[in-house]
Amino acid sequence: MPPMGGHGGRFQTAKAKDFKGTFKKIITYMGGYKIGVIAVMFCAGMSAIFHIVSPKILGKATTALSEGLFGKITGSGSIDFDYIGKILLMVLGLYLVSFLFSTVQGFTMSTITQKLCYKLRRELSEKINRMPLKYFESKTHGEVLSRITNDVDTFGNGFNQSVTQLITSVTTMIGVVVMMLSISPLMTLITLLILPVSVSFINIVMKKSQKYFQQQQTYLGHINGQVEENYSGHLVVKAFGKENDVIEEFEATNATLFESAWKSQFLSGLMMPVMQFVGNLGYVGVAISGAFLAIKGTIEIGDIQAFITYVRNFTQPMQQLAQVTNMMQSMVAAGERVFEFLEEEEEDQTTENAVSVEHVKGIVDFKHVRFGYSADQIIIKDFNAHVDQGQQIAIVGPTGAGKTTMVKLLMRFYDVNGGEIELDGHNLKDYNRNELRSAFGMVLQDTWLFKGSIMENIRYGRLDATDEEVIAAAKSAHADHFIRTLPGSYEFELNEDATNVSAGQRQLLTIARAILADNPVMILDEATSSVDTRTEHRIQKAMDNLMAGRTSFVIAHRLSTIRNADMILVMKDGDIIEQGNHEALMEQQGFYAELYNAQFA
Repeated sequence: MPPMGGHGGRFQTAKAKDFKGTFKKIITYMGGYKIGVIAVMFCAGMSAIFHIVSPKILGKATTALSEGLFGKITGSGSIDFDYIGKILLMVLGLYLVSFLFSTVQGFTMSTITQKLCYKLRRELSEKINRMPLKYFESKTHGEVLSRITNDVDTFGNGFNQSVTQLITSVTTMIGVVVMMLSISPLMTLITLLILPVSVSFINIVMKKSQKYFQQQQTYLGHINGQVEENYSGHLVVKAFGKENDVIEEFEATNATLFESAWKSQFLSGLMMPVMQFVGNLGYVGVAISGAFLAIKGTIEIGDIQAFITYVRNFTQPMQQLAQVTNMMQSMVAAGERVFEFLEEEEEDQTTENAVSVEHVKGIVDFKHVRFGYSADQIIIKDFNAHVDQGQQIAIVGPTGAGKTTMVKLLMRFYDVNGGEIELDGHNLKDYNRNELRSAFGMVLQDTWLFKGSIMENIRYGRLDATDEEVIAAAKSAHADHFIRTLPGSYEFELNEDATNVSAGQRQLLTIARAILADNPVMILDEATSSVDTRTEHRIQKAMDNLMAGRTSFVIAHRLSTIRNADMILVMKDGDIIEQGNHEALMEQQGFYAELYNAQFA
């Protein structure tokens, strides 16, 4: 299978994993709902007990009716309708009580299940914010979203149905066996002979189906990732005429999902007809032995009717248990994926005796910084630089030189392998991670805007900002003019991908948002790459005003945008090879001059 969008190579056949270990985690996770689960067990048990007792009492009505009919035919008696009526009312009352317990049990179980799902979704959402950037750079969006949507739903549905079904089925089977023994040990023995056959079949199917249920959940996440990736990049796919390639890749994943889903569903569906066949064998044995015992006078006619009802009540929970095993396989497979995500490595969010970010000046020092995305691929070997408060630092260099990597290190999206980065004389690791990032404002090449009004999108930089402050920030970013030409002006609604404004206009809005945030340190990564030359000059002037007295790092390929920088760091192969202002670097006639002349030749 060819890789897709840089995420290939991870598709593999899922093997059966730690069922018992995951099930223990689920039990532990339910710890806060012990009282509710006990109440569910009690109600389910009581509902089953009242349901079990009813057939034997109803059998007395059948016996009374048959004896009355026989007496009426022989002239030795008559049918006692009052007695039969009392029995029927009693049975009706038992069934009603059973229904009430079942209703309470269903309500309680549904409440517990939804609370568990709510708790899981909340923890997954919180987990996302604590996880390192490298995790998301190695996964498709669909795979991550599948844990929160598909897997949690599968877990919730399976948990809700399997737990109550398991309690009811086990209680019913035990109660039915007791009632059958009270009627006839011989007939009970004949009925129980079907149990080993059923258990053997369940074990065989369970072993075969478990890996397919796990594989089904895994490939469901893969296919979600492909759909999300293809949808978000459909313009690129169409532009390069890769529709057929995308379809082929999707078909390959879809075929694997089909195979695992088909096999898991076929095996689970196979249980019911075979269980019914085994159950029918039990009916035949009961009918023959019951008739023999009735002729001998050992049991009554009503007992046979009650016993046949018990045989059905005995085989039915066995069939339900077969279904429960499949539901539990699917539930545990989904739970396993959820817990795997919750147990992923996290970033350290807080630091003991953390330094405060209040009144940060913006003095930055890079001291012998060494970094690689993997230990055997070091891309920044020995980075050294000192940045004074209020300086504008431009970072330039060819693609892959490490420019954006430096920004990721500065904001602690990644930690250095060696050396240290200091902010106002303190190691970045001495700050709480979230507080540290609040000191930085960012404008990236890839704009991010959400569905909502332009006013709301700019205000996202500082939620307590007034409308006047938002408009002032837009004017500084030279966005006010185009905003006022839109229908509704600042109340103009952006769509989901903000495609109802141009790429350059989206960039202006993100710059306005950064201006409004008013952070001590600014980072601009190709911030003017999507705008025309005229707008670029306007933004540059606005940025000069914004960055006055504020430390700023500007990453740019278009060297015309950074001529006024206080210091230009020229990077190549992860290290700074030249530094100085534009004039000094041009005089050196080195690598920077070569890059500059190449652009303006």
